[in-house]
Amino acid sequence: MRNIWIYILISAAVTYLIRVTPLILIRREIKNRTVRSFLYYVPTVTLAVMTVPAIIDTTASPVSGLAALLVGIVLAAMGKSMFTVAVVCPVVVLILEYFLI
Repeated sequence: MRNIWIYILISAAVTYLIRVTPLILIRREIKNRTVRSFLYYVPTVTLAVMTVPAIIDTTASPVSGLAALLVGIVLAAMGKSMFTVAVVCPVVVLILEYFLI
């Protein structure tokens, strides 16, 4: 039981260091356009990397998940509201899984 606390403390220290290191090393405003552009898109890319596989893997059939993802992308590109996308995508999954399974 003692080992679990060592693991928890080490993981907490590593997480803390990862979050604090940029604050310690970078004290000035970042003026490089390339670095600023990269940092601007990091949250969006991180969210996409976590969300897209979950959308495809959560459904019973990857085909229905992929179809719902594509429908959601098209609806978002057409300017539809997030509520509309959030309602239509599960309906697409339900309809496709009804016919596929």
